[in-house]
Amino acid sequence: MSYYEPEPGSDNFVDGTTGRYLVLFAEDTTKAGVRALGEAMGVSVATATAEGKELEAEEAVLFDKLGVAVLNAPPEQIEEAGISAMEVGAIVAVEPERIVHAIDAPTYAPPLIGNGAAVPTVPVSPLPAAVPLPGRSADYLQGYRDAVLHLTATPEALGAEAGLAPAAAAVDETQATWGLQAVKAVNSCRSGRGIRLAVLDTGMDLNHPDFAGRTIKSQSFVPGQDVQDLHGHGTHCVGTSMGHKCPAAPPRYGVAHRAEIYAGKVLSNAGSGTDSQILAGINWAVSNRCAVISMSLGARTQVGQPFSQVFEAVALRAAEAGSLIVAAAGNDSRRPLVISPVSHPANCPSVMAVAALDSSGAIASFSNRGINPIGGQIDVAGPGVDVHSSWPMPTRYRRLSGTSMATPHAAGVAALLAEANPTVRGAALGRLLTASSRRLESLPSADVGAGIVQAP
Repeated sequence: MSYYEPEPGSDNFVDGTTGRYLVLFAEDTTKAGVRALGEAMGVSVATATAEGKELEAEEAVLFDKLGVAVLNAPPEQIEEAGISAMEVGAIVAVEPERIVHAIDAPTYAPPLIGNGAAVPTVPVSPLPAAVPLPGRSADYLQGYRDAVLHLTATPEALGAEAGLAPAAAAVDETQATWGLQAVKAVNSCRSGRGIRLAVLDTGMDLNHPDFAGRTIKSQSFVPGQDVQDLHGHGTHCVGTSMGHKCPAAPPRYGVAHRAEIYAGKVLSNAGSGTDSQILAGINWAVSNRCAVISMSLGARTQVGQPFSQVFEAVALRAAEAGSLIVAAAGNDSRRPLVISPVSHPANCPSVMAVAALDSSGAIASFSNRGINPIGGQIDVAGPGVDVHSSWPMPTRYRRLSGTSMATPHAAGVAALLAEANPTVRGAALGRLLTASSRRLESLPSADVGAGIVQAP
């Protein structure tokens, strides 16, 4: 069985896990840990390649750049092997592998205005409950249904699906999107030239005319699916972070328009994936020396839930190798009535968590908050409501809302900062992104962190 593909019909889908486990090795003890695990479990551990090729029928796979292995074994066998490896001080943590999704703004009641009345929106039909079919999980069907809705919905309906009022503030987008104006990308003398920026998502439409002639490296980590984006989410995020300065039809929508595009498909065409697919994408991006890794994906967390020790270590190790990870904070809130904590893996302290703003500078009603005291903070904010960007052909362009849309704005600005500061990488680049953000005095840092990102 491939380490990428969840076990069909597994009961673990009920709690959002796949049945496999992530094993974090202490730094400089990976070889010893792998040897101890192999001896205790009687399995061989294959090493993921820098090219990201799929490893079929492997019981255990090591991402050597990250010091993490993914094991397909029963919990009791993992525990027994873990004890053996701990004797040599090799294992730091063992965690169940999670299922993750593209982070889109969900259907919910619209926010309230000053008099307590709901802001009017276009009505959205209620979605039927997903019914699991043999060999398919509820999460798979939910992702598939969401993908179909996004491919068939009108831009107006998509805005209503997000629970958004009509444009929060009138902005002239004749030349550039309101998001590019808000982060000052249109005024920047930087373009992202020479900077490798990886977007780990549902892939990319490699045939989109706005990206013709660009340097693009791509790789799929989803079995049986190539990089070509049949969902749309990934193409939209690539466009926002690195779209052309002069697209075929205005307005301009890309921040770092000369950055080198690294498109990693870690989510399926249904918009879902696993922790190991994300790790494979990060391992690939780090191996290719990408300065910025943008991830508009995640899994919902609960109040009081700790962050993943595995992904925190991965973010630290990626930063040490020169790669900054930027991720969406999540869209689980229903402000003002319900405010949810930052999603996984953005809730890791060493991952830059990005909140979403509307064009008036207000926090988006779906955007999550830094609630959990240990980790889970919001670092920065970006434009995330009614964002115009690229979409797979023949549609070409579409407007979407979510912290998914805010994240590539932040990632693009990070690429501009990396170009302007050639020696600043990893955690230092994250600190520079935070320090250069514009403080939003009327909003708490728990919602927007240091403020809205600003291009150099």
